[in-house]
Amino acid sequence: MNAHEIDYEISGEEMQFVEIELDPNEAVIAEPGSFMFMDDVIVMETIFGDGAKQSSSFFDKLLNAGKRVLTGERLFMTAFTHQGVGKAHVAFASPYPGRIVPMDLSEMGGRIICQKDAFLCAAKGVSVGIEFQKRLGTGFFGGEGFIMQKLEGDGMAFVHAGGTIVKRDLKIGERLKIDTGCIVAFTKDVEYDIEFVGGIKNTIFGGEGMFYATLTGPGSVWMQSLPFSRLANKVIAAAPRVGGQRKGEGSILGGIGDLIDGDNSF
Repeated sequence: MNAHEIDYEISGEEMQFVEIELDPNEAVIAEPGSFMFMDDVIVMETIFGDGAKQSSSFFDKLLNAGKRVLTGERLFMTAFTHQGVGKAHVAFASPYPGRIVPMDLSEMGGRIICQKDAFLCAAKGVSVGIEFQKRLGTGFFGGEGFIMQKLEGDGMAFVHAGGTIVKRDLKIGERLKIDTGCIVAFTKDVEYDIEFVGGIKNTIFGGEGMFYATLTGPGSVWMQSLPFSRLANKVIAAAPRVGGQRKGEGSILGGIGDLIDGDNSF
C-alpha cells in the first residue's frame, strides 16, 4: 500500500466524530478546522498541497494546492503524525449534524467522486484533488458545478454528510434520479448527468428545482437526507428580518434563483 494503514472508531449519533489509532510514524491528513483531540506524542504539521506524499516538486505542490482552491477548500491541509512509541489516537469531528462514512479506497477501484465539502480526513497518502464534469449541462445546472472533489489512493478516507446516509449499489445500466444537493459520493464508474424536471407546473410550482441529477451504474452511490444548503435555507427563512428584509430578498434573480437551485422556502 502507498497510503498509511490506520484503524478507526466512529462515535456519536447526530454529531459524530472519528477517532483514529496510529502506530509510530503513521499519519492522517484532515481539513483545517475538523480537529477534535490528540495524544501528546502526535505532532500536527501544515501541508501545502493536496495531502498526497510530499515527494513531488514545488510546482506540483502548487498545482495541487490550486486545485483545492477551485473546489472551495483551503490552500493548506493538516497532517497528524505519531512520533512516539506504542499506539496513539487523534480524533476529528463532523461540522454539522449527520453521519461520517468510512471508505476504503482499495476496495473501490482507488477513486471516489464526492461533493466539494464532503471530505473530512484520510490516511496519509490519499490524494485530494478535483474532478471536472465533462458535460456542459451538468456543469451549469448540476448543483456542484463543473468541479467536484476526487479522492484517490489505496487507503481509508472519511466523508461527512447531513442527516441520514443511504447507499445504493447500481447494476449496469441501472439509473437513479436524485436531488442534486443530496448526492454525497459515487464510485468512479458511475455516470453523472442532469435532467430537466419537465412540465410547467412541476417547474414553477413543484418546489424541487428545475433539474435533478441522474446517476447510471454500475457502481455505488451515497446520498444524504439533509444537505447543508437545505438546512441553511430553512434557518435563513426562519431568521428575524434585518431592516424589514430577509437575506436574499431584493436580489436580481429573487425567487427565480431559488427555483433553479431547488430551494422551496419561498
